Amino acid sequence: MVDTQQNHDIPAIRTQCELLCINRSSLYYKCRIAAIDLYEEEMKQVILDTYRKCPYYGVRRMKEHLLRQGYTVGRKIVNRMYKELRLKAIFPGPRTSIARKEHKKYPYLLNNITISHPNHVWCSDITYIKLPGGHVYLVVIMDIYSRYIISWRLSNTMDAGFCTEALQEGLQYATPAIFNTDQGSQYTSEEFTGTLQKAEIAISMDGKGRCFDNIMVERFWRTIKYEMIYLYEFRTITALKAAIADYIVLYNTERLHQSLNYQTPAEVYRISKQNQAAA
Repeated sequence: MVDTQQNHDIPAIRTQCELLCINRSSLYYKCRIAAIDLYEEEMKQVILDTYRKCPYYGVRRMKEHLLRQGYTVGRKIVNRMYKELRLKAIFPGPRTSIARKEHKKYPYLLNNITISHPNHVWCSDITYIKLPGGHVYLVVIMDIYSRYIISWRLSNTMDAGFCTEALQEGLQYATPAIFNTDQGSQYTSEEFTGTLQKAEIAISMDGKGRCFDNIMVERFWRTIKYEMIYLYEFRTITALKAAIADYIVLYNTERLHQSLNYQTPAEVYRISKQNQAAA
């Protein structure tokens, strides 16, 4: 199509469309479609940028965010864009800490205690990870003083066995004075508490609803999920297990922690142990 404003000897747009048997309205409709596509691509980029910062934003909150940014958009359009971009809001999944009334509960021992050296207090917690075929569960055992991950296990069931295996592996390297957990059935089971008692370790358990008692492990869950798990699409438990193994090595030996004066957990754990032994 030729622009008649540049050459007055060229037929008008209407005449050109008639000669080519083209409906003139379709010409302008295509221009409108192109403008809409550019507008939506711009919105998709805003959605992606926002999702990286706030992966917990669902369709409704993202719509409100776009409206605040000056975009005219409805929930159906944002929902379609989420599907096209393969985005899904991150939200709490299955409960991993379910207590059993018949299991013995132990008192919380960390009140007014200064954790002063490695292997003074270990803690443990369980989180879930979603795979295409369902959920799997990750347990870690952490030295609170150094943030060092002592051991871990991945399981597709929530029985106490994989937690006890992680504990037994950790006890091959060292023995803590106190072991702190929540009141989940895995930790209150005779299998798990019996292993602790056999090793003469004091058992400490968080009170009901006291999620901040195990705050160090909670921070680790956030770290591993945002720095590794949420960045990749794991299809099998084998692939996930290999990635977790690599990440925990990086976390222990390479990742600097501001709260540890920019040292790694392995450095703090080993140096403090050496100083304690020398003293």
